[in-house]
Amino acid sequence: MMRLQFVPPLCLGLLIGAVACAEEPASIAPAPARTAPAAETPQDLPLDALRTFADVFGRLKEDYVEEVKDKSLIENAIRGMLSGLDPHSSYVDGEEYRDLQVGTSGEFGGLGIEVGMEDGFVKVIAPIDDTPAQRAGLQAGDMIIRIDDKPVKGLSLNEAVQLMRGKPGTQIRLSILRGSDEKPFEVVLERAVIQVASVKSRMLEPGFGYVRLTHFQAHTTDDMLKAIDELKKAGEGRLKGLVLDLRNNPGGVLNGAVGVSDAFLTDGLIVYTEGRVKNSQMRFKAGPDDVLDGAPIVVLVNSGSASASEIVAGALQDHRRAIVMGTQTFGKGSVQTIVPIDEHSALKLTTARYYTPSGRSIQANGIVPDITLERGEFKPLADPGLGSLKEANLVRHLDGQAPATDEPAEPAPLPLAVEDFQLSEALNVLKGLNILGAAAKP
Repeated sequence: MMRLQFVPPLCLGLLIGAVACAEEPASIAPAPARTAPAAETPQDLPLDALRTFADVFGRLKEDYVEEVKDKSLIENAIRGMLSGLDPHSSYVDGEEYRDLQVGTSGEFGGLGIEVGMEDGFVKVIAPIDDTPAQRAGLQAGDMIIRIDDKPVKGLSLNEAVQLMRGKPGTQIRLSILRGSDEKPFEVVLERAVIQVASVKSRMLEPGFGYVRLTHFQAHTTDDMLKAIDELKKAGEGRLKGLVLDLRNNPGGVLNGAVGVSDAFLTDGLIVYTEGRVKNSQMRFKAGPDDVLDGAPIVVLVNSGSASASEIVAGALQDHRRAIVMGTQTFGKGSVQTIVPIDEHSALKLTTARYYTPSGRSIQANGIVPDITLERGEFKPLADPGLGSLKEANLVRHLDGQAPATDEPAEPAPLPLAVEDFQLSEALNVLKGLNILGAAAKP
């Protein structure tokens, strides 16, 4: 299989210290060369607007209730200019700049949630598996309205992130508004060092494997291929089908998304990007090998599946390589590039949109599943009632002979539908696809 290396300036998923932002981890562009500005005619510059800016700057310097440093005013002006463009473009200072490197390392301190901003509040995009946020029951779509005793309204995303950061072992109280509930509720979480295992796997039934990708990191493709090899060994050398679980996967590096897609595709486009500058226009194609040799795939997604997850789901769906099940994904289809300003600051600027092989833009649309399956619960009846008539119910029936054993009978494991209803339905679809595939063979 063709091995695709990381290609700047595209990279997806941003983890900022305690909390991750559901933005694509911006790539780092080379620092712009210092060249003499080209001669400009007066109509090239918005002179009236610049005069207004200078007037406001001077008025703040003279009349504001407290003295403000020039640097602070200019940095705030830059932040405002970028925040007015879209939710993902921003100005990052030295500390935030360093934090951008955390997203692909697989280990960071904090709560373990991916967040964005919506209507002035912090919105949970996805809780990360085996983290304080996931154990506390936070869900995709939850709105964080207070952090400890401080209202979120009026804070920038970075300011909210700073409040949620802290030393591992310290506690934080979040006020959460969920869905149509009118009354918020509080959760207390203990900050921890978050170690994200990006790939988890197990055998659901003989021949049917399960791989969960929690995040796209630098080594996710290699780890997934190792997991599939182990599943193949358990399945006597081959798999009849695979469930690829991307639920609540907020994204990660682009290379991981391309590599995972390439593992199951034998030809064609995986994803492409379009922007105004030449180096934001890129295309990624699949190599000739399919690690499953054509065995059917079901991809599970939900509203917490974002960015890199949507690239994988969209590519496999467009190539008709997998059935996508679940609910519509988040819809994060823009690419951010880090443009250094100096040694201590940079711009995180949206430079492109990415598209599925068929030309669909994921931005604000997401991936619509082939089979919509809402989150649900399956509870077996404690008392099934009268039930059907069996031989043992007949009068004067012969007793059966139970096999002799000294070991107590082990309790039957709970059905998969009780553990995870969506996963159980995905397995049923996978079995159906396997039967149809076997019937079609001569």
